[in-house]
Amino acid sequence: MLSQKARYALRALVELARAGAPQVTSGELALRADAPRKFLEAILLELSRNHLVVSRRGKFGGYTLARPAREISFAEVIRVIDGPLALAPCVSPRLNYRKCDDCPDREACSLREALMRARDATASVLEGYTLADAARGGAGADLLRPAS
Repeated sequence: MLSQKARYALRALVELARAGAPQVTSGELALRADAPRKFLEAILLELSRNHLVVSRRGKFGGYTLARPAREISFAEVIRVIDGPLALAPCVSPRLNYRKCDDCPDREACSLREALMRARDATASVLEGYTLADAARGGAGADLLRPAS
């Protein structure tokens, strides 16, 4: 499941993609993303450390995207905030791969094929959907909004 932290991160980044201003303050982003300000500030720090946003301090400071919105996929943001997209470590194609603790034989595992397909399908959708797509209001962008 997508964590609330990842939802806030995605909503804030989409708001940055929509912003007409050169930069947006954390307070304004918190309002636009409907996120608690202090929590969002911690998320923005993490996004900054991972080169997804750039922060500027001072009176005219704020946040901007580190790259164009069309170059930042939902998958990249989710991996930064929540970790791998894979449902089990044995199907993660990246650095997080490891054998499952309770699995005696990876090749004979009856779950692995389905989990690999789920990972591949999820990654395909999330890697193909960018902040620019969501900022334009593409199909599914409203999924990030809290239920009313």
